[in-house]
Amino acid sequence: MKQQRISTNNLKKIALFGYFSLLIFMPLWLLVLSPSEGLSTSTTLILFTLPLLFPLKGLLQGNPFTYAWANFIVLIYFLHSLTTLWVLPNDRVWAVLELLFATAMFLGCSYYAKYRGQELGLSIRKKKEKK
Repeated sequence: MKQQRISTNNLKKIALFGYFSLLIFMPLWLLVLSPSEGLSTSTTLILFTLPLLFPLKGLLQGNPFTYAWANFIVLIYFLHSLTTLWVLPNDRVWAVLELLFATAMFLGCSYYAKYRGQELGLSIRKKKEKK
């Protein structure tokens, strides 16, 4: 029986859902819902919003390379959410939401980059072994 995989269009939607959710949620959480006493507004925006803006153009254009390297950026949000879960019990709900959005973005980006790259005939070339 042939296994059916999710379409690249749906993977792109999942990735963009996670991405835009993080882009909206992070400033909302850190500036409105549970503002930090130790970080200024500008510092919060620079640390938690600016990194998400770097891949915006490539994500909207559907560039598989951008989807692949955007995963390096989403690791910031994984680490932040897991650290918050461990350290700040009062912010657990917000940290779980951040983790869910980051996971959606990570999985969507990973599989979109893989399958869209295959559709376009892109690949990472293997180094030839010397005999």
